Amino acid sequence: LSMANLTAEDIDVIVVGTISAHTLMPSCACFVQKELGAVNAFAFDINAACSGFLYGLDLGDNYVRADKNKKVLIIGAEVLSSRVDWTDRNTCILFGDGAGAVVLGHDDSKDRGIIGSNLLSDGNLWNLLYMYGPESKNPDLLLEDHPGCHMLMEGKEVFKYAVKAMEGAIRDLLEKEKVELQDIKLIIPHQANMRILNLLLQRLDVDDEVVFINVPKYGNTSAASIPIALDEANRSGLISKGDNILFCSFGGGFTWGASLIKW
Repeated sequence: LSMANLTAEDIDVIVVGTISAHTLMPSCACFVQKELGAVNAFAFDINAACSGFLYGLDLGDNYVRADKNKKVLIIGAEVLSSRVDWTDRNTCILFGDGAGAVVLGHDDSKDRGIIGSNLLSDGNLWNLLYMYGPESKNPDLLLEDHPGCHMLMEGKEVFKYAVKAMEGAIRDLLEKEKVELQDIKLIIPHQANMRILNLLLQRLDVDDEVVFINVPKYGNTSAASIPIALDEANRSGLISKGDNILFCSFGGGFTWGASLIKW
């Protein structure tokens, strides 16, 4: 809010991408509204796993396009240390906690803004990466073997789908918007893990310096990873006005996609 020269009262919509909110109801966004004192906003959460921020960014873009006076606060926030099985070393060492945010608003300049998004999902593959809620008290809904409220993942299968899906989303988006990969100043991918990121870069055939990576510092922070990386890249002076910035993500659902912005 400070960087955008806005107060909490200026915000009209609060959207939080998260899979680790403290309560199922109210939403995390409602708690954020309360803590900020954003009395003029309405608030809700998005559950799209690691793609939650990109889904929120697309939603916020459409709110602003529909009403140029709207100011939209998009947040990615996770406390995944509370959603892992600490005896499962295949998953617990991968995930981290964190939060990042952006404010969206109208700009009269035609040379800045969100150029486009390409968002996808496939619910048929849900059982490769998922997390159950609390065990139901309804006997008709009881699972025979409830695994607990923590992350469950078939890592090798997720790896195969993730790289191909993100590459496809990026190439389709760039083709749709008639933008060449060499015209991208910085790629900020979801910080899943280094194996996925390295293979993605190989398939895209881009140099390391074009991609911002901070996963060794924080681990996979799901919906928070892209806004955290965007903020770090911006504060490090890696982004200038007019730069084309590309985001891509992949997460449970499966959900995935890519977004392109001009800073």
